[in-house]
Amino acid sequence: MKVQGWLFLLCGVFFAGVDIAYWFWTKAETGHGEPVGTTAMAISVGFAFMVGYYLMFTARRIGAQPEDNKQAEISDGAGEIGFFSPSSWWPLFLCLAAAFAFAGFVIGFWMFLIGVFLIIMAMIGFVFQYYRGNFSH
Repeated sequence: MKVQGWLFLLCGVFFAGVDIAYWFWTKAETGHGEPVGTTAMAISVGFAFMVGYYLMFTARRIGAQPEDNKQAEISDGAGEIGFFSPSSWWPLFLCLAAAFAFAGFVIGFWMFLIGVFLIIMAMIGFVFQYYRGNFSH
């Protein structure tokens, strides 16, 4: 995980350099820096540093992984990665509820409130989908 952490940190440094160059370039052409692109790239810098820090912190906590060993084989990383839902309809319902709530910004506050209620219900269903029914543990 250290390699991935360093990659994200280096991407953050690169994005910061590009952001500064972009700000100076737009300031030279327009007389003032272009705020939208500069802000978007600054957010990219923040996200890259955030993910890089998380990966480095996690790598320090869990120790060396097969991808950190330069002599490792592909089979060294084999094994169970985690549990993934074989078939779940809840992500679809959650996205539809979010779309309904976002449309509520345009149509009316009442629709937004209904959408928030639907989002909460879909999240509850998503979280507790394996507590009842055929796939309960």
